[in-house]
Amino acid sequence: MNSPARRVALVFTVVFAIVVAAMPATAVSPDVVISQVYGGGGNTGAPYRNDFVELFNRGTSAVSLSGWSIQYTSATGTGVFGANMLALPAVSIAPGQDFRVQLASGGAVGVVLPTPDATGTINMSGTSGKVIVANVSTGIDCDGGAAPCDPTALAQSVDLIG
Repeated sequence: MNSPARRVALVFTVVFAIVVAAMPATAVSPDVVISQVYGGGGNTGAPYRNDFVELFNRGTSAVSLSGWSIQYTSATGTGVFGANMLALPAVSIAPGQDFRVQLASGGAVGVVLPTPDATGTINMSGTSGKVIVANVSTGIDCDGGAAPCDPTALAQSVDLIG
């Protein structure tokens, strides 16, 4: 049966599939996102002396970081995010502004970062890893690897890069 209604439904399905396939992935957060991550700071050949994470407020109003954290785990999923955590200060990021967090250094190689907005001691890999910004200052007890995070941990995630 090749009715006009069936042809319209088929065209709609094809067009819908093309539009959905063309949609870009979006961040969890409508405002604060992880805009830059750098690991391996200070190591041989490193351009920067410290690891760092930069957050950016792409929203239209200021966002408070009070009670938030940055958490890190290895790319292989061994260990949980909360084992490497930095509680963020109680400050706000204005719309269109960034917030740079200077982290550990593997040595004295590379240029010194501009004055950071916060500092911490998380030591990230120079090749791979996973960073999460969470709306809690307690450790997220999952690794984002083979064992999926529970819904509560996912609800605490503002943005993730890995």
